[in-house]
Amino acid sequence: MTRAIMHGCNGKMGQVITSLCKEEKEIEIVAGIDVSDHIKNDYPVFSEIGTCNVEADVIIDFAAAAALDALIEYSVAKQIPVIVCTTGLDEAQEQKLKEASGKVAVLKSANMSLGINTLMELLHKAAAVFAPAGFDMEIVEKHHNQKVDAPSGTALALADAINETLDHSYEYQYDRFTQRKKRDKNEIGIQSVRGGTIVGEHEVIFAGTDEVITLKHTAYSKAIFAKGAIQAAKFLAGKPAGMYDMSDVIKNQ
Repeated sequence: MTRAIMHGCNGKMGQVITSLCKEEKEIEIVAGIDVSDHIKNDYPVFSEIGTCNVEADVIIDFAAAAALDALIEYSVAKQIPVIVCTTGLDEAQEQKLKEASGKVAVLKSANMSLGINTLMELLHKAAAVFAPAGFDMEIVEKHHNQKVDAPSGTALALADAINETLDHSYEYQYDRFTQRKKRDKNEIGIQSVRGGTIVGEHEVIFAGTDEVITLKHTAYSKAIFAKGAIQAAKFLAGKPAGMYDMSDVIKNQ
C-alpha cells in the first residue's frame, strides 16, 4: 500500500484525488496539507507542510506555486519522493526542482493525463515521418473561459515533443494575424480558443498535399488528471533520486 501526502488537499484537484483514492486498493492518503480548513477529510490536515509528522511514501502536489519552496525542502529533508503537478513555476523554482532531484525522486509534468502523455509519445513517431515529407504542423487547443494563460502549458508541451524529434529546428507561431505572409515551412502553429466550460481539448494537425492526419485528445473532467497523478504516485514511491516524468509512468504500465 502506497501512503501519500496530498499537498493542496482542499483544492479542487486535491479533493478529486482524495475521492478516487478511497476507491483504490493500492494507495491511500494519510495526511493533507492546506492553508484552508473548510473541508473535513478522513485524514489529518496540516496548515504548513513543515509541521506534518505523518510517515509517507510519496507526496502529490496540486497546490499554489508559492508553496513549492517549502514543499521541496520538506521532500528532501524527509527523503519522500514528490510529484509536482503545480504549474506556473518561475526559473528559480525550476532550478530548485533540478537540484532537489539529485537528492530525492522528483516527477514533474505539464499535464498528468495518461492520454496526453501517450499522445506525446505518438507525436515523436508522427513528426519523424511527416515533417521530412513536408507536412505542415499545427496545434489547436481549447479551454474554458476562465483560463488565464494562452497557449496552454499542454499545447507547448506537445509542440516541444514534436520539436525534440526535429532537433528543435522549428519556430513556434502563435498569432498569425500579426504577420500577413505565407506560412513558413519550418514552424509549428499554436492557436488558442477560450469559451464555455471546455475542460481541455488539444488537436495536432499534420497537413500535407491532399491528406491530413489529426491526433486529438479531449478531457471531459478533471478526474483524468487525478487518475494520472495517482498512477504516478504508485510509480514514484520507492524510486531513487532523479528527475522523472509521465513517460516513465507510461512505460511502466
